[in-house]
Amino acid sequence: QVLLIESGGDSVQPGGSLKLTCIVSGITYSFMSITWFRQAPGNERAGVATIYIGGRRSFYDAAVQGRFTISQGNDKYTVYLQMNDLKPEDTGTYTCAADRGFFPDRWSRADEYAYWGQGTQVIVSS
Repeated sequence: QVLLIESGGDSVQPGGSLKLTCIVSGITYSFMSITWFRQAPGNERAGVATIYIGGRRSFYDAAVQGRFTISQGNDKYTVYLQMNDLKPEDTGTYTCAADRGFFPDRWSRADEYAYWGQGTQVIVSS
């Protein structure tokens, strides 16, 4: 059974930081992408950052470039999202997704991923 479990969501003030964790189990691909998506109330799910496990390449949405960092743990099936200088527009449910392969031209498309977690809530508000 494939499981993706997120943790680390919280409520913080603007300018604060959070670190999200995604643990993937039940997948044995050596080369796969793990991506964080964000969905704000009333908005569509949008790709925030992706990392290619096996190739250690990563991409970011322009809105978070320079503030967020996606990284791989010592266990390659653990992925972190370090979020700094958080803004109210970063508020939403953060969900990680995974699938085999690396697709840099369409990494932010939700329909590219077969496996999803349940999400963790991030609220940025003063």
